[in-house]
Amino acid sequence: MTREPRTRVEQVVAGLTERIDRGLLRTGERLPSIRAAAAAFAVSKNTVVNAYERLVASGRVESRPGSGFYVSAQGLALRPAPAAIPGPVPLRAVDSVWLLREQLDRHYEVRVGDGRPPPAWLESPEAGRHLRPSRAAASESYGSPDGYLPLRRGLALLLAERSIQVEPGCVLLTAGANHALDLIIRQFVAPGEPVLVDSPGYYPLFGKLRLAKARIVGVRRNPDGPDVAHLEAMARASGARLFFTQSLAHNPTGCSLTLPVAHRLLQRAGTLDLRIVESDPFADVLPAAQARLAALDQLDRVIYVGTFAKTLSASLRCGYVAARSDVAEALRDLKMVTSVNSSGFVERIVHDLIESGRYRRHLRRLGGRIEAARLQGRAVLHGLGLPVFGEPRGGYYLWCGLPAACDLEALSRRAAARSILIAPGGLFLPEGPAGPPMMRVNVAHLGDPRFGRFMRDEVVGR
Repeated sequence: MTREPRTRVEQVVAGLTERIDRGLLRTGERLPSIRAAAAAFAVSKNTVVNAYERLVASGRVESRPGSGFYVSAQGLALRPAPAAIPGPVPLRAVDSVWLLREQLDRHYEVRVGDGRPPPAWLESPEAGRHLRPSRAAASESYGSPDGYLPLRRGLALLLAERSIQVEPGCVLLTAGANHALDLIIRQFVAPGEPVLVDSPGYYPLFGKLRLAKARIVGVRRNPDGPDVAHLEAMARASGARLFFTQSLAHNPTGCSLTLPVAHRLLQRAGTLDLRIVESDPFADVLPAAQARLAALDQLDRVIYVGTFAKTLSASLRCGYVAARSDVAEALRDLKMVTSVNSSGFVERIVHDLIESGRYRRHLRRLGGRIEAARLQGRAVLHGLGLPVFGEPRGGYYLWCGLPAACDLEALSRRAAARSILIAPGGLFLPEGPAGPPMMRVNVAHLGDPRFGRFMRDEVVGR
């Protein structure tokens, strides 16, 4: 999303760019002299010189020594095209690749099935005023494969607030949570090896495991966390020694692990010699005291994965792994071999936002938005007569039940024809569609009346 100009130079550039793009300054027309522009914009002549140089660099303006600055022929080609009126989006296959692609390409107007919040919640000019880095600077070298040390120290303090005691040397920075999961899979999963996952669970994880040629074994997810008896049965039957789970604000159900279930799960994990990978993408907007496996286990057999994508910006690819020292060292070496390091520049930005206090202020506002949207979303689904699984709080997701006769693939296609993105529940099940039809809905988008009208026309009224 375009942000508001921040400096006087940017204001001059924005003003002249708008005039060029609107055709108020035509190709070949001379821009005002530096003195005249300085007076018109109430800025210094140096500011105008800098702005004109940026316009030259953008291709909209050309400099003619001894004559001045003129709108270039290229400037016309750079004018933004009129916004196209969205139309129906062809839907070739309702599968996990389609859903992930559509979350990135953003073809659909009504994004109830999206996994992310609206960009305005994280990246708008309003948020930008609170999140703008002031001192971040690019590193002059590749930097340590561990990642930017001051940020790792800051993360160790944040983790301590969640009762996870870890030294900065056991925190590895990554290019987001998905990069962290990739490293863990490369390190611990061999082709053909059985791996336990939440069912329903995080569908991009399923894709990564399939690429690794793992054998995916689903563990039933209840409103209070993984079904521990089912986990034990699946682990014994398959021989799996690795379990991927999201404890809090679970994707896709939105529900969270309770303390009694967490204790039982760790007890069984010890008996089964089971390593657990715990993802916690919403940690920063959830209470620090909520039950986390990493806090109870203190990273003995738990590997903890965090990210800033769901709370800061999906564009700032920054995540982390906290693990026992031998595990952190192995993952660091693998990261070094496969990608050298992560972005020190991005890590400095995130560190600056945390240390300055702006990130915490942003989180308070974001938490309020999520809670308001959750209450509104529950009301919308209640009004449609659609049940919600469990008591989700803190994240973006609700797991919504549908009538037993509902054909979710056909519903997805009809929704796509009306530019509505929905996320069929079968995509979140490692074994594929099974049981009563469900869908994941994003509370941030449930207030769009077009979704309500569509559901009444296509589901509720039938």
